[in-house]
Order: sequence, then C-alpha cells, then structure tokens
Amino acid sequence: MADRITLEVATPSRLVIGEQVDEAVVPGIEGYFGVLPGHAAFLTTLGIGELTYRIGRDERHAAVAGGFCEVRNDKVIVLADTVELPAEIDRARAERARDRAEQRLSGRSGEDIDYARAAAALARALVRLQVVARPQ
Repeated sequence: MADRITLEVATPSRLVIGEQVDEAVVPGIEGYFGVLPGHAAFLTTLGIGELTYRIGRDERHAAVAGGFCEVRNDKVIVLADTVELPAEIDRARAERARDRAEQRLSGRSGEDIDYARAAAALARALVRLQVVARPQ
C-alpha cells in the first residue's frame, strides 16, 4: 500500500491541484467523504463544498462546485465545474453574492425567482467565504 495518494483537481480549462497528499476530504453529492491510501475504488458526483487535503501537518482548502470524483489505485481525480483556491477568492464579491442570494430567497427582491438556483448561489458564496476565512 502506498504512503500517499495522488490528488488531481481540475476544471474544464485547467489543472488546479496536482499533489501527493496524505488525505483528501471531498464534498460528494451525498455528503463529505475522506480518502486515505488504500481506499476502495468508486465514482461519485460532487456537491458544493470545501475540498480539504493534507500533506503532513499542512492542511489546504479549495471551494468546489459540481462535477465528478473518481477514486482508484491510490489516486483521487476531481473533475469540477468550478474550483477556487483561497488566493483566487474575492471576499467582497463573495459577500455581495451571499447577500443577493439571501435577498432572493427571502422574497424581498420583488421578482419571481428560481429557488434551487438561488439556494445553489448561496451555498457557493458561503463555501467561498468559509475557504477564504481559513488561515493560510
């Protein structure tokens, strides 16, 4: 059994993370799951959430939304619709997105809304704020 696993996190346009890691925790559609060396192979869809991975004692984070994750042969491949590292997140923009989504969901916006879309926008904004608030 390997000591580490390979983590590859990509969007349709770029490879965001390519590291040898000790552990990865990924937001699946049914909830978060952790992967350690020797994990059983599987394929799942991603939800909206915070991807966390550990190299030694160093823990790193990224905001991810949508896509798929495959685990096989001590390798975790995340193909996400969006991935944002803490340095790429604009806190003020995420706060404005959160406020807009909360306003829409409360019915105060005065317009007909797609609740599922507004809830997803709120979830994405909250994850961005959570990731950018972590100590770097």
